Amino acid sequence: MTESLIVTVYTDYKSPYAYLAKDLAYELQRDICIRLDWRPYILDIPSFLGSARVDASGTVLEEARNAHQWRRVRYSYMDCRRQARKRGLTIRGPQKIWDSTLAAAGMLFAQRAGDVVFRRYHDTVFETFWQRALDIENADALAAVLSDSGADAAGFHAEVDALRAEVAAISRTAEADGVFGVPTFVLAGEIYWGREHLPDIRLAAGR
Repeated sequence: MTESLIVTVYTDYKSPYAYLAKDLAYELQRDICIRLDWRPYILDIPSFLGSARVDASGTVLEEARNAHQWRRVRYSYMDCRRQARKRGLTIRGPQKIWDSTLAAAGMLFAQRAGDVVFRRYHDTVFETFWQRALDIENADALAAVLSDSGADAAGFHAEVDALRAEVAAISRTAEADGVFGVPTFVLAGEIYWGREHLPDIRLAAGR
């Protein structure tokens, strides 16, 4: 049996595009002999799309975003919801720009507990965050997801500062390698940005 090829996947829980790519990446792993190496990349959304905060009805409470950025944001969420409906997924636009570092720290912690725990955590965080049912800036909420997924919640609390530092280091290394957004897939040093490139990865893997 040949050794599995490794495809590195950079993801961020606050990206709807990363959410839409998740299950498609699982399918690729299932269909061909590859191993997915999931890594966090924390998007700095205000640097390219500005920032805003809205209430539950969508009324803008605070904003630092120009008209062009608003058009991009509104189209992006409309398009993501359109794609999500095709697959029975829920994507509700967030009411602010979230700091996803803690959730990414939980991802690293879950990975160390094994593939089953990681998969449960990864799926739950994505699903519940985009239903507006999970505060990804709350360590206790993330620890509860880890516990439900089969990991040691107390251990997460004990290691959270070191895990946050590891997330930052992974993100900076990714940038040095050319990563700028999510989802990004890397195979044999070649970068593919966006889920639409998964067929290209399948071809590049030659399997």
